[in-house]
Amino acid sequence: MNENEKIYRTLSATGAGDIVIGILVIVVGLAAGILAVVNGARLLASRKHVML
Repeated sequence: MNENEKIYRTLSATGAGDIVIGILVIVVGLAAGILAVVNGARLLASRKHVML
């Protein structure tokens, strides 16, 4: 295996890892956004029971 093949394999593995990390970040971000919207809706629905 020559030097170019080593570089290619290293870059390929790094690129694949970056894609996996990107997908995980997107999924976690969507889940956090959905939870925030659901909790906000619950707060809005229950605001008439809160005494100010």
